[in-house]
Formats: sequence, C-alpha cells, structure tokens
Amino acid sequence: MFRNIPLSAIVGLVLTSLFLLAAIFAPWIAPHGLGETVGSVWEPSSAQYWLGTDNLGRDLLSRMIYGARTTIFIALMATALSFSLGTLLGLTAAVVGGWFDLLMSRFVDLLMSIPTLIFALVVLSVLPGNLVTLILVMGILDSTRVYRLARAVAVDINVMEYVEAARLRGEGRVWIVFREILPNALTPLIAELGLRFIFQVLFLSALSFLGLGIQPPDADWGGMVKENKDGIIFGIPAALIPAGAIALLAISVNLIADWILNRTTDLKGGRSGQ
Repeated sequence: MFRNIPLSAIVGLVLTSLFLLAAIFAPWIAPHGLGETVGSVWEPSSAQYWLGTDNLGRDLLSRMIYGARTTIFIALMATALSFSLGTLLGLTAAVVGGWFDLLMSRFVDLLMSIPTLIFALVVLSVLPGNLVTLILVMGILDSTRVYRLARAVAVDINVMEYVEAARLRGEGRVWIVFREILPNALTPLIAELGLRFIFQVLFLSALSFLGLGIQPPDADWGGMVKENKDGIIFGIPAALIPAGAIALLAISVNLIADWILNRTTDLKGGRSGQ
C-alpha cells in the first residue's frame, strides 16, 4: 500500500499523525494544565512559553494540545455518525426505491434548503448544551450531504448486471446493499469521508466561535480564536495560531484523501484493463 507513495501524501500522513498523537497523549505532553494560569496576559513566545500565553495568562501551547484532543474527537464522532447514517440511508433508498426513496429524498431536500450553520445555531440554542447533543446535531445535519452522494452512486450501480444477477439468485436487499453496492461505491465515499471530517472541524470551530460549541473552560481551536481575537488589534498572534492549526489539519487530511482516492482509482483501472 505504501509503495511509490507521493511526497504530498507523506507530508499529509506525518502532519495528521502529529495531530493525532497530540490529541491522544495531551495530558502527558502538555507542559501545563488546561485552565492553569501561568503568566501575564498575552506574553510573547519564550523559552518558557513556546507559543506565549492567551488572554487569561494560560500557556497557549498547552491549550493548543488539549484543543486538538477536543476538536479531533468531536469531528471524528460527528463524521462517523454522518457517514454511517448518510451512507446507509442513501444506499437503502436507491435499492428500495418507491415511496421510501421519494420520502427520504424530499426530507433531505428540506433539511438542505436551510443553511446548516443557522439551523445548528437554532437547534443548539434550544436543546441542552452538552457533548452528545453537539455531536448528534453536527452528524445528523451533515449526513444529508453524504446521503445525496451515496444515493447518486448507488442508483448507477443498482442497474449493473452483477446486481441483477444477485437478485435473480434470490439475494435479499441487505445482501445487495452491503455485498454488491457498498464495495463498489467506496471510491467516491472515501474521498467524501475526508471532506466531511474537515467540514466537521470547520463547523465545530464556527459554532465555538459563535458561542454554541465547546464551552469554557474546555478548549477547542475555534473557541481559542474567539478568546484571543481582540489581541489581533494589538499585533498579538494568539488567535492566528489555532486558526493556522485548523488550516494545517484540513490540508493534511485532504492530502491523504487525495492519495487514497487516486490509488483506489488506479487499482480499479488496472483491474479493468486486465
């Protein structure tokens, strides 16, 4: 799998691995506690505080490490929910067809007609503010995009000869969905998986910046941008560091997704050529 891996994919793997390691081992590698005040407000970078301090005098590096854990965990959970729910419903709608397909598609169109961020802000302002609610709202709202892609791919695969052959030999719908259609729909879905993860990171950051995501004293990168945004006026880069981390994570994951997509496409092309 790792033969002839391009440089861009290596960069993506290294950066993503560093982010994941920081998230997993945050309590052991962070120099200070999450909410520990260690210095003055917005101190510059130094040997003691590598990234300086934030708006309350907390070590920014430690906050970044703990923020990586929160941001990546929530984004992964929401992505897993949206991908699983959207793919299952999309493939099922394409195979079942009829009233189920019509009902699901119109319901998804209704959800997609409302701006996702506004919808999430309204729902989160009404429901109890906790981690489970946040993940459910993010995952369900984003599953509509996965549903549209999965259904569109499955509709084309559903009319292929090997699917018809499976029906003729008496296979049920569950078999057709998971053994015939899903394996042949993985290429576009894998590419979409990386995009959905990045969208969830950006979505969570936007919600936290607007005050309805992760609540203090917990840290995530979007909330850290909000906390330190006033320092930009005085030339203090404390808000730009978490913003740069969000951009770097997005780039690294996209590099990996592009490599996997290209490799999967090349393998399919080679097999079809044989």
